[in-house]
Amino acid sequence: MAEVMQAFIPLTAVECDLIVPIPLHPQRQKERGYNQSTLLARELAGQSGISYTSDALHRVRYTTPQARLKMDDRRVNVHQAFSATATHVAHKRIVLVDDVCTTGATLESAAEALYTAGATAVSAHCFARAV
Repeated sequence: MAEVMQAFIPLTAVECDLIVPIPLHPQRQKERGYNQSTLLARELAGQSGISYTSDALHRVRYTTPQARLKMDDRRVNVHQAFSATATHVAHKRIVLVDDVCTTGATLESAAEALYTAGATAVSAHCFARAV
């Protein structure tokens, strides 16, 4: 996937300093045992040579899985669900990595937290688009 992603949207063209996965809430992480976005982000960072951390962004509120919600309810569901650590993101260009994008509400909420913590730019790489 990293090779395909690099062929379509090279991270060097995005000019990023740090790759950050969309985090799961700790409770969901414990239930699932892994975070698919973390696995994808880590591999993408390894393939591209760009720095990676899973400590920059945190899900601070448990949310209903987006797939269970109607389009109109998704933005409300993830509003202020994330917090970012300024020491990791301040003055950096961040690439958020998520597995699936449907409405973009999760990415929007996460980007807002990153900007609040001082990120200078936030873009997103998703591996699937749901309709």
